[in-house]
Amino acid sequence: MVKRVLVLNGPNLNMLGVREPDIYGALTLKDIEALCAETAAEVGLSVDFRQSNHEGELVTWIQQARESADAILINPAAYSHTSVAIHDALKAAGLPVAEVHLSNIHQREAFRHHSYVSAVAFGVICGFGATGYRMALTALAERLK
Repeated sequence: MVKRVLVLNGPNLNMLGVREPDIYGALTLKDIEALCAETAAEVGLSVDFRQSNHEGELVTWIQQARESADAILINPAAYSHTSVAIHDALKAAGLPVAEVHLSNIHQREAFRHHSYVSAVAFGVICGFGATGYRMALTALAERLK
């Protein structure tokens, strides 16, 4: 049976390719979705790829993942640094979580150095651009074996 990974993307990631390409790169979110689909097929996973600018919608999707997914890959974006609600939902979901950031959050403003999501993730990948999604899916495939 193919394992299912819910890939969640937080606020402003719908603006990739336009928003600060010097920090986030030139790829669009659609490009990253295609990369995730390709990588998932290579490592024997399926992906459900979503993005929302709304914290509550992300929380609802995480809660629903208990019944529809085997793992979660999340780029919480700015919610990394502010959302106890996303932290709590991920913890309650009881699924393996991989956290991804396109930029190296530790080289940026001090307020970006802390992530509430990291405490519930088995791994965090940051600073590798879109390749971080590929790395996280590969790690999740290994973890789900």
